[in-house]
Amino acid sequence: MNNKTINYYNKYTKSFIQTTRSVDFTNIQNKFLSYLPSGAFILDFGCGSGRDTKYFLKRNYNVTAIDGSEEICKEASKYTGIKVKQMLFEELNDQNIYDGIWACASILHLSKNDLFLVFHKMNKALKENGIIYTSFKYGEFEGERNGRYFTDFTEDSLKEFILQIPQLQIKEIWTTGDVREGRGDERWLNILICKGKIS
Repeated sequence: MNNKTINYYNKYTKSFIQTTRSVDFTNIQNKFLSYLPSGAFILDFGCGSGRDTKYFLKRNYNVTAIDGSEEICKEASKYTGIKVKQMLFEELNDQNIYDGIWACASILHLSKNDLFLVFHKMNKALKENGIIYTSFKYGEFEGERNGRYFTDFTEDSLKEFILQIPQLQIKEIWTTGDVREGRGDERWLNILICKGKIS
């Protein structure tokens, strides 16, 4: 993840948190949780404001939360009551630990080359039959936009990308509007991916 993107989040921590923390994301959170056993181990991979970590903790899941921005880690730690670790996505080296990895609007800041590497790392960090949820802005753009790096996908391009990683299987892929106020015209691509064969 490039330094410019991390600097953006360090600089605009408060405004970013204000626009994301209060958003109602329960439909997608619950869809993700429906695939996990009770008390599952979840990695919130790029936790941002801590909104989703707090939701999972309240439901008695075991959550590890990381983010690349030092300032966001401080605020998310205060909000969630757990220590949020400052770490880049590329530094993930856990093996066979998590039942689920939640990467909501986070790994979209990686280039396709880095994303490929990080998906392999996520696969290693998951237990067999573990689940990944992640989301990308809908489109075909890759590069810097408004001070941050983005990789966008369409259904076809994301399916093609995941097919290059045979250990991962797509369970569901769907589009949604942006849930933040005043952003309803933006589209998001959501995906649930399973480690191993889908039963």
